Amino acid sequence: MSGPPAATAGTGTAARVVVEPGFEAPVQTDVLIVGAGACGLVAALLLADLGVEAVVLERDAQPSGSTSLSSGFIPAAGTRTQQALGVQDSAERFAEDIQAKAHGTAASALVAAYTQAIAPALDHLESRHGLQWEVLTGFLYPGHSRHRMHTLAARTGVALEQALEAAVEAAAVPILCEAQATELVVDAARRVLGVRARRPDGSVEAVGCRALLLACNGYGGAPALVRRYIPEMAEATFGGHTGNDGTALHWGEALGAHLADMRAYQGHGSWAVPHGVLMTWALMVEGGVQINREGRRFHDESQGYSEAALHVVAQPGGIAWNVFDTPVHALAQGFPDFVDAERAGAVRRADSLEALAGLIGCDPATLGETLSAWTPGEPDAFGRRLPRRLDAPFYAVKVTGALFHTQGGLDIDARTRVLDGQGQPLPNLWAAGGAARGVSGNHVSGYLSGNGLLSAVAGGYIAAHDMAAFLRTSTST
Repeated sequence: MSGPPAATAGTGTAARVVVEPGFEAPVQTDVLIVGAGACGLVAALLLADLGVEAVVLERDAQPSGSTSLSSGFIPAAGTRTQQALGVQDSAERFAEDIQAKAHGTAASALVAAYTQAIAPALDHLESRHGLQWEVLTGFLYPGHSRHRMHTLAARTGVALEQALEAAVEAAAVPILCEAQATELVVDAARRVLGVRARRPDGSVEAVGCRALLLACNGYGGAPALVRRYIPEMAEATFGGHTGNDGTALHWGEALGAHLADMRAYQGHGSWAVPHGVLMTWALMVEGGVQINREGRRFHDESQGYSEAALHVVAQPGGIAWNVFDTPVHALAQGFPDFVDAERAGAVRRADSLEALAGLIGCDPATLGETLSAWTPGEPDAFGRRLPRRLDAPFYAVKVTGALFHTQGGLDIDARTRVLDGQGQPLPNLWAAGGAARGVSGNHVSGYLSGNGLLSAVAGGYIAAHDMAAFLRTSTST
């Protein structure tokens, strides 16, 4: 590798890799973590518990990322919390559910590693760092055969992010905020020496390290990369974090890393407009339907919110309406994000079929035919078995299909080490969460609810253990 590669044109990131064997940095640490979302913060906590010095770089003034934008629900099989409820589950059954959703195309080594690591990770976060988990038992998310969605009492991604950040601060791991990593420094053998980060005032801070974890998410916020890899979402709303700018991809490619599952992503077919917030898919799971501007349903809503994004953006104007009734509305009150969205005016009430048609802007007769077209408990025209017909008063939310975060990225092994084109690990580079390939196969339909946080939390947990082992070995050598 000769000289600093130029940044990939149109990625939306100023990131680059430079070869600088004589690199010197005023700050030195054993492990440097780029990104303070769930992946980076979990890794930082585990490294502290293992007695390894770490520093976290975060581009924003306050750690946030895709974690804060998520529901905060983490799927796990075999935790103490789940067992206490009497739920019979296992890592093997969880892995089967993941592969069933991905039609057998998810990376089998990663599926096994993540499903086996996630329960110990959550148990450790609870016993060592005080994160108190609850398991959602009111309904099953599409594709899950058991109740395994773990959440904190607040039931939001913001609460999860804040709890992890507080734990990291209590563990005295430095988080350098407003430090956007722009330059990866390596030697001639592709060994990472450190990172240079840009501060808001234009100054540059250098941090040296013995090992680097890329936990800086994917490329959903880089329009050129989205057009290249998932062109069907090029014009869709991006509901993710602006930090998804492809930095990890560019650095990896410059070092000869292999990319995998680049057509995989988490879409969401329930992005409320114009409010710009996610509507919980529990509305659909529990009997809600999606209606287009013509007053018609257009897909099986029980298949999952990720692939629903494609169905919604294909409707006239890329718009649909989530329609549900009083029982579903009552269930939704248990989700703080829904309550906030309702207060903001995203949820509209219609006391009659005619009023609902007026909201949607469709013909009342057509809408009436749509809402009476299925027999409860029997397969409808889309193959879905709806539990009942909807009764007034109705509730409706105007939505579009959105790209939330990407699920493809740097190819990694089951220890989260970044692999080159020959399948060999790079000397001291790890990646997990959105920066790496996930466990959703290579298509939007392969995304099982919670796969993003599964990869982030389990990946951070595994990476921390492997980096600690690597540092022990390299020290003894």
